[in-house]
Amino acid sequence: MQVNNFISAKNLILLKSKFPIFFFALILIVLAGFIYYLNFSQNRIKELGIKNSSLNKSLISIGAELKELKNQDQYKINEGLKKDIKNTQDTYKESLNIYNIISDLRAQSVKTSDLDKMFAKILNELSQLNYASASVNLELLTKDVQKNEESLKAIAGSLAQQTSAQIANIPVNNSAPGSGFSQQKVSTDRGEFIVSMIAADLNSTRVIVDTASDGDCRDNCPALPLATYVARSGGFAGINGSYFCPPDYPSCVGKVNSFDTLLMNKNKVYFNSDNNVYSTVPLVGFTGNSMFVRGRSSDWGRDTGIDSVIAMQILLVSGGSPTGAGGGKAARTFIGTKGSTVYIGIVYSASFSDAGTVLKIMGIDNALGLDQGGSTALWHGGYKAGPGRNLPNAIVFVRK
Repeated sequence: MQVNNFISAKNLILLKSKFPIFFFALILIVLAGFIYYLNFSQNRIKELGIKNSSLNKSLISIGAELKELKNQDQYKINEGLKKDIKNTQDTYKESLNIYNIISDLRAQSVKTSDLDKMFAKILNELSQLNYASASVNLELLTKDVQKNEESLKAIAGSLAQQTSAQIANIPVNNSAPGSGFSQQKVSTDRGEFIVSMIAADLNSTRVIVDTASDGDCRDNCPALPLATYVARSGGFAGINGSYFCPPDYPSCVGKVNSFDTLLMNKNKVYFNSDNNVYSTVPLVGFTGNSMFVRGRSSDWGRDTGIDSVIAMQILLVSGGSPTGAGGGKAARTFIGTKGSTVYIGIVYSASFSDAGTVLKIMGIDNALGLDQGGSTALWHGGYKAGPGRNLPNAIVFVRK
């Protein structure tokens, strides 16, 4: 026991004698670690600073390169490509409009093989984004189409077998016929216009609208020739009805032979009632011995106690005054009345405004424009114009 106490005491004496050295060594170690940490931190901060500086330089450099890139040829080429694409799209839209006119001419039995070849060439140029050449050729094609349109207007329908001299000799008559078919020349301050029209007395004639479909149709809708509508309804005259989407228009894919405006057919079925709430186009209807007009078809109810209803754009004459405006020169089909006499017909080579003026001079009180172009058809004992395309609907005169 004494021995152990002696050893412990001896060790304590030695520890006390060495404590200052131990303590100093510990302080040196801590201080060295602290210094190392400070140096490490400073180096790390410096390193991070270098990296941040490098990043900033890189960002500045990238910004400069981007700015420079925008001024380089490649960027300009890309911007030029965008411009070419836009011009190509614009030219394509114009070409579609021209193709629709070519389709109309074809539907009226005009030979369009040369026009078709030129159009195919334009499409090939557009597919190669060569809008410059396509645009030039489109301009040439447009002129050729216009020549064919003028030719069609001059000899359309019942005039087809007549020479220019015979057409020129058609007498001027500014009065509307009392009955039957008439082909006459109407003189206006805008020039002379050839008019083909059929007149009937509403006291002995019903005006009906016949449809190929029994109800609403949105695509691949049935269509019939005008002569078929007249025959199956027991009629004696007829004309094409409202505008529709023909199968030969590229824009009509998915809605072929469909139409959107309101009408009531001979079976008292209303078409397009679901979308008529959005319709602002005018309509006409027949009941008894008179025709009524509504400026907006959305204002019309669903009365089935009348003979017919058909909506279409544009109202050519209202209350004896011309109301049509705009439109290029074309064959303008119409249905109208003067008192208890109803008229269907065509004003050739006329704008909407021209057609309204012509009908007003002839004494027509109210007249609604109908579809036109390749759908133009007029029948009275045979085709006076057309036959044109098959139609989803048509207007027919039936004796009471």
